[in-house]
Amino acid sequence: MLKKLTNAFGVSGNEREVREIIIEELKDCDVDLSVDSMGNLVVFKLAEDKSDAKTILFAAHMDEVGFIVTDITEDGYIKFEAIGGIDPKVLISKRVIINGCPGVIGLKPIHLTTKEERQTTPSIDELFADIGANSREEAKKLVEKGDYFGFDSEYREFGNQIKAKAIDDRLGCAVMIELLRKKWNVNLVCAFTVQEEVGLRGAKTAVRGINPDFAVVLEVTTCNDMTGVPKHLRVTEMGKGPAITVLDSACKTNRETVELLCNAAKKRGIPYQLKGSTAGGNDSGIIHLLDGGIKTASISVPCRYFHSASCVVSKNDIENCRKLAEGFLEDLGRSEN
Repeated sequence: MLKKLTNAFGVSGNEREVREIIIEELKDCDVDLSVDSMGNLVVFKLAEDKSDAKTILFAAHMDEVGFIVTDITEDGYIKFEAIGGIDPKVLISKRVIINGCPGVIGLKPIHLTTKEERQTTPSIDELFADIGANSREEAKKLVEKGDYFGFDSEYREFGNQIKAKAIDDRLGCAVMIELLRKKWNVNLVCAFTVQEEVGLRGAKTAVRGINPDFAVVLEVTTCNDMTGVPKHLRVTEMGKGPAITVLDSACKTNRETVELLCNAAKKRGIPYQLKGSTAGGNDSGIIHLLDGGIKTASISVPCRYFHSASCVVSKNDIENCRKLAEGFLEDLGRSEN
């Protein structure tokens, strides 16, 4: 499932391919689906046994970071801007695909740079995509201004880890699909949102009016557990379980929801960690403000090499993220709750 989702194209504002895969995966499930004018997919699965069941919202975004064509040079190179937060350092010589046409992001070779240029990180303005065209006219047969494109990077497994583009946040989408395939004693609502990477835009319309008792955003988060980084500076560590966020730049998560998640993990022996930084944000930044306020928290899988062509996560962390989400639903579906 994660392989199919990460290999799909879905730069912010162009999530259709991802949405169609999700709808196809849910065709045999007993769910109701709706797609709004922005492209958000909201899926409802009603409780099996209880008329007074709680309503629980899970959310994950379908979009990925990528690029938009801004110009085509006379000699056929593609100039572009980033969509979402991409560090130019991760772009040089990366493969991309534009309208099905393969290309490579290029930069002037080191042999031709000045000493001063070699001491600075190139800006996106200095980069270009080479699609093999020799003139503007030749390139325009394949590409136009305003076309979106993304990394050309396939899913790979190595050791106990997975490498792919768009793990942010196809991983959360994959976990929600698994949740929707099971029966619960809660009313489960799963929002597959659009345009998260460009300002949490889709969540503003996708979630409004649902009024859930609790909301949980399923995400990935930064992981800087590499060699040379002191332990006290490691935001999260791969292999030590999903991270529960207490505070980030977009949301102060709801204390009750965080405690319910931590208790669900402890009860089942699921490893988890608390995110060790307040940087970053996700759809919880919008969701917790809607409908008069929604009790919201986040479960995130630690990810190395974030927002690049080669994001890396642990298989164990993915599995424990799923188990924690299921444990949370199980606990809220019991009669004593």
